[in-house]
Amino acid sequence: MVRRHLRPRGVTDQRVLATMAWVPREMFVPKPLRPRSYDDAPLPLAGGQTISQPFIVAWMTQNAALTRTSRVLEIGTGTGYQTAILAKIAGHVWSIDRVPELTAEAAPRLAALGIRNVTLRVGDGALGWPEEAPFDTILIGAAAPVPPPILLDQLATGGRMVVPLGGPEGQELTVVERSQGGFRRLSIGACRFVPFVSPALHTSPN
Repeated sequence: MVRRHLRPRGVTDQRVLATMAWVPREMFVPKPLRPRSYDDAPLPLAGGQTISQPFIVAWMTQNAALTRTSRVLEIGTGTGYQTAILAKIAGHVWSIDRVPELTAEAAPRLAALGIRNVTLRVGDGALGWPEEAPFDTILIGAAAPVPPPILLDQLATGGRMVVPLGGPEGQELTVVERSQGGFRRLSIGACRFVPFVSPALHTSPN
């Protein structure tokens, strides 16, 4: 996977490559789909969700620019695969998913790998995790028309949000950087994610 799908497409961060090689993706893929675990393609999950293709997981992680002390908010735990990748590189990961069954299944997978620096929650990801904010990194695993306003408010100054922006007609994976002067966006490539489902998505921060 690393040799065929990641290095040739620009994933160069050695921490990301080593982590992608270490985490057994098949643990996070539904049993009927395990023969396809290392295909560079998204795979379907319960509740209309997906597990992202390995390249997208690696590309998002690389562009998150994590450090060993990074406080990370992940929106969309899914099976926990991206969560595991983030946790092996960052300081702590707070991860939210709206599907209780997925969260319940992700927890023992992470524990089996000895990953302890993760806190999981079932809820509306667009509301974030205000009691733990601000976050150095916010990584969003669903497409939104604009960066979710409440989550922008929870991003630390100097922090990065990695988010797919757009709709069914097309999406761009985007890095949003926060400085004291405001926010700056940088597109890092085309992508396709399931839509961000939340009644709070368009709620403005206070």
